[in-house]
Amino acid sequence: MAVSPAALHKRRLGAYGENIAARHLCRGGMVLLDRNWRCDAGEIDLVLREGPILVICEVKTRTSLAYGSPLEAVDVRKADRLRRLGARWLQAHRVHPDDVRIDMVGVLVPPRGEIEVEHVRGIG
Repeated sequence: MAVSPAALHKRRLGAYGENIAARHLCRGGMVLLDRNWRCDAGEIDLVLREGPILVICEVKTRTSLAYGSPLEAVDVRKADRLRRLGARWLQAHRVHPDDVRIDMVGVLVPPRGEIEVEHVRGIG
């Protein structure tokens, strides 16, 4: 199945944003455990550990604020879905952390200027 140029650009932009987010979080002391984990219920962008806490992280990347900030892309429904996916990841990997947290990283990659990364802990 052929992928449109727009879909390919969006996929590449998302992967680029996830790389930036992973580097940012690891520089902040987190340990990356998994990327783009999939099951029949969906996908988790990043799974990390921060001390005894397992962190399920959603990454949203945008090139402008025309449709709002990247962080505005996650609503209550998406946060609930991430919680369910996190439970599935824990079950699949037989991991029993002290706590689980859902985080969000917004990456803004403007055509010109500095890339902006915003990390929000505990979105849901």
